[in-house]
Amino acid sequence: MAKPGHAWNRSRLLEEDEDEEDPVDAMISRTGCMAQHRELQECMAARQDWRHCQPQVRAFGECMARRQ
Repeated sequence: MAKPGHAWNRSRLLEEDEDEEDPVDAMISRTGCMAQHRELQECMAARQDWRHCQPQVRAFGECMARRQ
């Protein structure tokens, strides 16, 4: 049980997490492949199966390979 005066607040913690950029997103953004990554994420959210998103998987992979 939290001590009286304890300042931990779950809603504040969640708000702080939303304000911080995800390190993976930051890395992908630096590569210039964020558009391909977002398209892949949207396909995955819609189809729920990466096998149906092969064009997006290939486009993202090719973009990342060009950046390395």
